[in-house]
Amino acid sequence: MNRIPTYNGFQAQLATLETYPSCWYAVYCKPRKETIAEENLQRQGYQVYLPRIRLPRRLRGQWAEAVEPLFPRYLFVYLNVDRDSVAPIRSTTGVTTLVRFAERPAVIPDPVIAALIANEDKESGLHLYGRPLFRKGESVRFLEGPFAGLQGIFDKENGNERVTVLLDLLGKLNTVRVSRSCIAPA
Repeated sequence: MNRIPTYNGFQAQLATLETYPSCWYAVYCKPRKETIAEENLQRQGYQVYLPRIRLPRRLRGQWAEAVEPLFPRYLFVYLNVDRDSVAPIRSTTGVTTLVRFAERPAVIPDPVIAALIANEDKESGLHLYGRPLFRKGESVRFLEGPFAGLQGIFDKENGNERVTVLLDLLGKLNTVRVSRSCIAPA
């Protein structure tokens, strides 16, 4: 009796030649080498899907939008096991291995990949981070300036680059307006 492994609520289906001749498979990549693995697999003729997300990140002291893999260290490859060999995948630059359960590659169901593609932004092809950088009432820490090291409570955004933070000074909450780059989540 085969036990079907479960991961984050999804049941992995085990690939067999008779049942799944063309399927999506998960590829485990080397750290921060997903894009290199994607390019090299595409050069070898594989159909590859690397979902990406646009996230706010602090880069060189400023908040900026960064594009990163939605699933760090993973990408998906579409194979016909009757026609395509999985052996070259393991030796591809940037790839560590094919994800396996019980010595067979784990199949990613087509509806999962279809849902990922459907949730991408139509213009950019990226998944968008829906959460604002800071939420009202969230604890923040000052990174620079006269309040460096102190903690406050995020109140609101004032335009594109300024924010209002409530800071407890002398037993009273005071409103402080600073550059967004001066604060980070506590």
